[in-house]
Amino acid sequence: MTTSGPSRAIRLFGTEEPVPETPTLRAGPLEASLDAGNLRHVKLAGREAIRAISYIVRDKNWGTYNPRISNLRIEQDADGFRVTYDAVCEDAQQSFAYSARIEADRHGNLSFTADGEARTDFLTNRTGFVVLHGVEGVSGAPVEVEHVDGTIEKSRFPELIDPMCPFKDIRALTHEVFPGARVTCRMEGDTFEMEDQRNWTDASYKTYVRPLALPWPYTIKKGDRFTQKVTLTVEGRLPAGGGAAAAGPVTVTVGTDEVATMPAVGLAVPAEHVAAALERTSLLRPAAPAFLVGAFDARQGHDAGLLRAYGELARALGAELVLEAVLPCVDAEGRPTDDLATLRRDLDHVRRAVGQSGVKLGRIAVSPACDLKCTLPGSIWPKAPAWADLIAATRAAFPDIAVGGGMFSYFTELNRKRPPVGLLDFIVHTTCPLVHAGDDLSLTEGLESLPYVFRSTQAFAGGKPYWLFPTAISMRANPYGAAPAENPDQGRVAMARVDPRERGLIGAAWYAGYLAHAARAGLAAVTLAAVTGPSGIVHTPQDHPQPWFDDHPDAVLRPSYHVLRGATVLRGGAVLGTESSAPRDVQVLAVRSRTGVTLWLANLTGAQQEVRLAGDDVAGTGTLALLDEGSFEAACRDPDALDRIARPASTEALTLPAYAVARLVLAGRAG
Repeated sequence: MTTSGPSRAIRLFGTEEPVPETPTLRAGPLEASLDAGNLRHVKLAGREAIRAISYIVRDKNWGTYNPRISNLRIEQDADGFRVTYDAVCEDAQQSFAYSARIEADRHGNLSFTADGEARTDFLTNRTGFVVLHGVEGVSGAPVEVEHVDGTIEKSRFPELIDPMCPFKDIRALTHEVFPGARVTCRMEGDTFEMEDQRNWTDASYKTYVRPLALPWPYTIKKGDRFTQKVTLTVEGRLPAGGGAAAAGPVTVTVGTDEVATMPAVGLAVPAEHVAAALERTSLLRPAAPAFLVGAFDARQGHDAGLLRAYGELARALGAELVLEAVLPCVDAEGRPTDDLATLRRDLDHVRRAVGQSGVKLGRIAVSPACDLKCTLPGSIWPKAPAWADLIAATRAAFPDIAVGGGMFSYFTELNRKRPPVGLLDFIVHTTCPLVHAGDDLSLTEGLESLPYVFRSTQAFAGGKPYWLFPTAISMRANPYGAAPAENPDQGRVAMARVDPRERGLIGAAWYAGYLAHAARAGLAAVTLAAVTGPSGIVHTPQDHPQPWFDDHPDAVLRPSYHVLRGATVLRGGAVLGTESSAPRDVQVLAVRSRTGVTLWLANLTGAQQEVRLAGDDVAGTGTLALLDEGSFEAACRDPDALDRIARPASTEALTLPAYAVARLVLAGRAG
């Protein structure tokens, strides 16, 4: 066993993979970051105009290739900038190459051109440009759409999340960045359409190449070449002084209004990791999850023995057991069916297993297996029992407990197949932050989409309790392909079954930010992370490398343990209204309980953040515990680490290091 401490990279990200460099490009009023050959955060006079312009190559499972870039050349001068490079996207079966040129002039006009060629027959779901418009100042705002036939449509970006494609046959999009200043984004080389990417908890509207109505995956034949181009054109007068906020501390204002009640917080129990969890009950018990969500799927051989293990774990932790039951609903040939006799047969299997196990369920949610996979807009849904039949049959099988449903996949699928209002006792869906991209920025900025996801669900939930079902950074199932991506090198990979950031401070900060949004939105229950496994809050040996943890048997916890444990004890407290002057960078949860006001602050960036607290209830001093690089090792070894490191601190100003999470208790200000 080695005794050396973890590197900074392991503390922050759980992986030694270097953080990619993202040089800043400037041309007159325009500024953008160059990230893996693509543009991020294209700003005009300091304000974001376009979130990203990217040339994306995806495989048949919607996995995104990380391009191998060569011959990169960046030139900047008083007239603007020019970037050129060559790139290859490939795996063991296929290869695609492209050459890119990005140019911007001193007026802020920009062009991004890519010339692509298939080196082999190349099977893909999408290859070409993707343009993202952000949500802040854009959601609900006017947009002018030029279609490929030259017609102009005046409309608005959707406020609630659109389950379909809000705009099709797109050639250009124009929207206002400042009063009287507009930017036109023109896309050439193919037909583009837009989807509301908030469906997948991406904080953007995505305009992409190749309409989904066309067949996919499709093959680009070896030797086929094509060119695509995106241009930005600025019209009107931009502010001379720029529109960016002045540099300085982030102001977090804590109000006195009670906006919600702190939800119950629970953990997922992956079937394949329940045995390991039973060996770690002494560590899991202090985390005090209100409930455990256990999956039951007859297709996976789940039976009464698994249910007994779930029940044993729930009893050991004093938690309610919630069953997530997948019903095969297939005929003799294995095809999805809406046959009611088949539905009752599948439910009888679950009911018998529950009876044989002797477990007491707190509630059950059900879904036909076919709904675990995506059905694209305009496609025909596979046969499945109607919502009313599904829930009625489940109530008959389990008459004494609450029956829920929705989607065990993502909000996207729930938004496209909404249950009738009032039918369910509670409504469920999951989320995954890294469906479209695998970088750190995509992980953390996706939290901006959550208020829209929660409001959109509540708009059709009919006031029923809203449960977030198992949600984590690692992807537990892939609705868009055969399986989540394997990640043997433990890098930053989209849709990965195992994401190393679950083990780092960035993971803890992400969970803290998620909890802040969910609590303010008034969710009834939130299921985050898992007891053990890739998303576990308790560390156990796995079939994949876990740097530093593998060499230190006493490192039995993940940083996220302390965030989830801190949330469970606040259940039922009054969630206070809060406002961050930089919500993308710093999120806050404020809860008043019998013992005082507790603040959880999360730095969602890799830079140190100075935070100034404001509000009638936060003046003076408090007790501060900081989960950061310095406390990482203690946090991974000691369930009570935050209590041991807590110290008196002034509430006037706080310093949050990179991806740090702070717990600030203001004793005496009880509710």
